[in-house]
Amino acid sequence: MMGNYSAYADYKDSGVEWLGEIPEHWDCKKLKFLAIVQPSNVDKKTLEGEELVFLCNYSDVYNNDWITDEISFMQASATSSEIEKFLISKGDVIITKDSENPYDIAVPALVYQNFDNVLCGYHLTHIKPIKLDGKFLFRLFQSSRFNAQFIVSANGVTRFGLPQRVINDAYVATPPLDEQKAIAAFLDYKTQQIDQLIAKKEALLEKLDEKRTALISQAVTKGLDPTVPMKDSGIEWLGEIPEHWETKKIQYIGRLKSGENIISQQIEPDGLYPVFGGNGIRGYFDSYNHDGHYILIGRQGALCGNINYANGKFWASEHAVVVNPLVRFEVFWLGELLKIMNLNQYSTSAAQPGLSVEQIARLKIPFPPFNEQKVIAQYLSKKTVEIDRQKVKILQAIEVLKEYRTALITNAVTGKIDVRSVPIPTP
Repeated sequence: MMGNYSAYADYKDSGVEWLGEIPEHWDCKKLKFLAIVQPSNVDKKTLEGEELVFLCNYSDVYNNDWITDEISFMQASATSSEIEKFLISKGDVIITKDSENPYDIAVPALVYQNFDNVLCGYHLTHIKPIKLDGKFLFRLFQSSRFNAQFIVSANGVTRFGLPQRVINDAYVATPPLDEQKAIAAFLDYKTQQIDQLIAKKEALLEKLDEKRTALISQAVTKGLDPTVPMKDSGIEWLGEIPEHWETKKIQYIGRLKSGENIISQQIEPDGLYPVFGGNGIRGYFDSYNHDGHYILIGRQGALCGNINYANGKFWASEHAVVVNPLVRFEVFWLGELLKIMNLNQYSTSAAQPGLSVEQIARLKIPFPPFNEQKVIAQYLSKKTVEIDRQKVKILQAIEVLKEYRTALITNAVTGKIDVRSVPIPTP
């Protein structure tokens, strides 16, 4: 039993350990007897003499449940034999066969329509059902129990690959074709309901993030007293500030200095002192180069300009810019101000983006009296904690919905629940 869904009346042993019992009238066969499994090696090169085609590639499959003409496919070329073999059609299932993460192996997408010139591309396996419904097969690959056999069978150390024989030899619990279609239709209906609930909760998260940003922006740039007289700051992005506030260049408030070099082999998963890189804590080291409460600015990478806080003894690497105080200021107040300034916009455009620290140092910011900075920091700390608690509850609810979604799919495609008589509204 799962929720309001009943089990089948009669079961039998499937003969497969992970599958256990299946409904009496179901079969259990290897996938190679039910579908054509074809790992693709069609790459993105365009060669003279070959026919121009489009490729459904790894990201198209990984990021989409359905393969439709709304996807912007990559252009390439292929031989006539490759076109004949890997042309994708409605009902085909495409799965990822290579990945840096074994948990990203065998991620499926269903081809939702026929195509004239779109082929299954490299790092993917093209599965063409023969004695299976395509939608049922797609949901089967979404099943956590079915998918687990591919995760444990993926070969590799830093990059993992799924051999064709493992996919061919995967056992499939197969109900009659009309029942496969009924199960697939049920799962389409129920997963759509669940996905809509998840989308609503994700929209709430976005609103909370917007509320958090607006709250912080107002407090750190305008203060907490809406009746205080204002003046022009002389800073274009800032506008007016309270009349008694100053403006200062960051270089007169703190000295921006990168940390010290540390090689990855020196960083351990556990240890005495945290090591901060450009995006936060990277691990631990047995020595430290800073002791106190500091703001850290990411110096390199796509997320350069992000803000982190370090408190106590820690090691700042060369990828973290430490704000060393030159005057007295409230760390949390300044850190939150720097966050809303989006320092990433001052990165240099290169293969490896990097922050222009000199340009950051010359930026002007509002600077209220220290006591007011403390009041603002205390206010923001309280308010952001409240918002973050709401976000945690929503994230937990989303996780529960996702777990239920996965469990529902798994139980339906392995025959643990009988959904044949569940009413499904006509679209």
